[in-house]
Order: sequence, then structure tokens, then C-alpha cells
Amino acid sequence: MSRWPPDTRERLRQAAFELFAEQGFAETTVPAITARAGLTTRTFFRHFADKREVLFTDDAEVPAMVERMMTEAPASASPMTVVLEGLRTVAETRFEPRKAAIRQLRELVRSDDGLRERDLRKRAAMADAVRQGFLTRGLDGTRAALLAETCVTLVYVAMTEWLDSDRALYDIIRDTAETLRAELG
Repeated sequence: MSRWPPDTRERLRQAAFELFAEQGFAETTVPAITARAGLTTRTFFRHFADKREVLFTDDAEVPAMVERMMTEAPASASPMTVVLEGLRTVAETRFEPRKAAIRQLRELVRSDDGLRERDLRKRAAMADAVRQGFLTRGLDGTRAALLAETCVTLVYVAMTEWLDSDRALYDIIRDTAETLRAELG
């Protein structure tokens, strides 16, 4: 039997997000988060290294997810098909169900230099995972790097529009990719 309730991590995340929304990221302390969650500070540090980790808990999952998607993509698929189909899967399964939380995260990241830096590292890690995936699929380094950066740029540009609209994220990604193709013409 587990010593801690199975929802402890989520309770801490919920309390943190509530406090971040009420008083801002910088002003929120770990003791305030744990008090709101009805837990101890020690319990917090069993689940998170610091309060930034509450916001970026999915970072470690990205490389494994990208590797799995690249491996599962048909060998005959063109690189842009791999990118767009991978983005479709991510948009529909990871982003669409969490739109409100992602919108809140965007506002928190915009409010703090340290969080913006952390978000840039997340973006770089995502691009590196995609680049590695294309290298594994046999693409040369330049092509792999261009496709990886394009993939990440598509996500970030499309998400900015998506968070301020009622459209589906993948529709925006597809339109953004078409705009890029037309501009490169």
C-alpha cells in the first residue's frame, strides 16, 4: 500500500496553479502551495524539485514520446508527413484536452524571466528529440535539423493563435504549414 495518497502530485499541482493565478508565480512559495494542498513541504519535494517543476512536469516525457512517434511512423512516410501526423496526434491527445491549463501556463511563463528561459530549454529539447528521430530515420544532419526546427516553430506559432481562438489546434498547424510552404515557394 502506498504511504501517500495517489492524488498527492495532482493536489500539489492544483494548489500551485490556484496560487499562481491569485498572487503570481514569484510571490507564491512552496509552503503556501503545500498549505493550500493540505500537505507538508517535505511531501512537495518528494514530487517536485522546485515550484517551476510544477509547471514543466511533462518535460521529461517529450523525448520518449517523440522517439516512439518517429519509430511508429511508416518508413515510407515523407519527413513532412511524419511531422504533420506527429503534430496531429500531439495536438489532439495532449493539447486540446488541456487548453485552459495551457492558456494559464502561457500567462505564467510570460510573467517571469526564469520561466521564459525554462520554456526555451523545453523548446530546444523538443527540437533535439525531433532532430534525433530524423537522424535515426536516415536523414542527413542539415535536413534533420531544419525539419526539427520547423516542427517546433509550427507548434509554437500555431499554439499562439490557438490559445486566442476557437479553432482546433491541428487545423491551425496545417494552415501554418501551408503558409510556410507558400512563402518558401
